[in-house]
Amino acid sequence: MPANPNTRTPAPIKRASREVAEHLKAWRKLNGLTQSQLADRAGLERKTIARLENNEAGVSMDALMRVLHALGVLSSVTRAIDPYETDIGRLRAEEQLPEWVRPRSLSAV
Repeated sequence: MPANPNTRTPAPIKRASREVAEHLKAWRKLNGLTQSQLADRAGLERKTIARLENNEAGVSMDALMRVLHALGVLSSVTRAIDPYETDIGRLRAEEQLPEWVRPRSLSAV
């Protein structure tokens, strides 16, 4: 389901998005690559790399994953968001995840 175009992006998400864009640019430069070279390695167009580095909306998850792979940091990113690398994930690791999750009342949280 697409995001509601009338909903503003929360500040923490904007900040994290800017940081990711800056980190991608830094990784590219640390690897001594131009945007064109990184695009070639990732199988993308140079303008896609520029859009990622400039924190522009509309770049696909696939494009981001290709760039992370081309920079050699994909496994670090996937490990960073692995729920079983967190305290709660380790505590609940033995539980079987439900196939379906029913919505809870927000007042119960």
